[in-house]
Amino acid sequence: MAATAFAALLLSGCASRDAAPPASGTAHGTAAAPEPSASAFGVLVMAHGGTPEWNEAVLVAVKPLKARYAIEVAFGMADAATLQEGVRKLEAQNVRKIGVVRLFVSGESWFEQTEQIFGLRPGAPERAGSDHAGHAGAGHAHAAHAGHAGAEHAAHAGAGHAGHGEHSMEFFRVATGASFALTTEGLADAQEIGAVLADRASALSKTPAREDVLILAHGPGDDAENERWLTKLDALAGAVRARAPFRRVQVETLREDWPEKRVAAEKRIRAFVERASQEDGKAIVIPFRVQGFGPYAEVLQGLDYVADRKGLIPHAAVSTWIERQIAALESGAFRAPLPR
Repeated sequence: MAATAFAALLLSGCASRDAAPPASGTAHGTAAAPEPSASAFGVLVMAHGGTPEWNEAVLVAVKPLKARYAIEVAFGMADAATLQEGVRKLEAQNVRKIGVVRLFVSGESWFEQTEQIFGLRPGAPERAGSDHAGHAGAGHAHAAHAGHAGAEHAAHAGAGHAGHGEHSMEFFRVATGASFALTTEGLADAQEIGAVLADRASALSKTPAREDVLILAHGPGDDAENERWLTKLDALAGAVRARAPFRRVQVETLREDWPEKRVAAEKRIRAFVERASQEDGKAIVIPFRVQGFGPYAEVLQGLDYVADRKGLIPHAAVSTWIERQIAALESGAFRAPLPR
């Protein structure tokens, strides 16, 4: 479906919303899609989750696809409890093949843990007792399985990423009879995201020749991985450079969860924004986050810049990316959970 068609659907969805956004830390979705047949294909979208605005932006991005697919959304990064709830809702619609779209900046984030939770890889404990038992036991060992320190690091569950409320991430193997296929592409790898960055910059621009665009991302701890991040982001920034004759377009990572590396990153980031003002111009700051502005307002405190603080969603191009992921999953190979 063309991005323009998605844009119309998104606007329609925004205009028609009248319900309060769902609380974070739970699985979300509706049965609006046509009744699937037995062994049908369904979609589970994994997202970080956060404030009501964060969650609502994800639901808006998914809404255009609900007429074609049975879709549920599970917030909480890789929280077994919300994933279990989403799986149960899909299975209640006779879905037996579940495509899991992992809506993260990095395609590596939480991948191994997600495979463990769905029983595709050993390592997740069984959930003790009934649905409401064992939450304080092995099921809460998820922090020890935080694994890949990419865009959605384990520290997101802390106070700096408010929105999960009192919900604790759980780590256990879900009970399911379905088979699964998981996406491996993150938004940083997605060709569609260049258009998002270009649109964000264009909307904030007044005099491109006197404006410096800073695309700012979370960033990992490993230096070699961080360089890979910067290379990917710079390739996507090509769409910004092609859109208008901006004076400079630069990508940076804050290395948010690694204090020693963050100090140096903050100095570079602030210096870039300050230089724009010193050269009689303006800095435009585009957050390369799924949603929101994260800690960037604090980092840039006292500096002169413009930003819409939106992140990558909502945007029609992200809906296009989700649909492309779904199409690849539907035609791909599914794996059944390992024997218990």
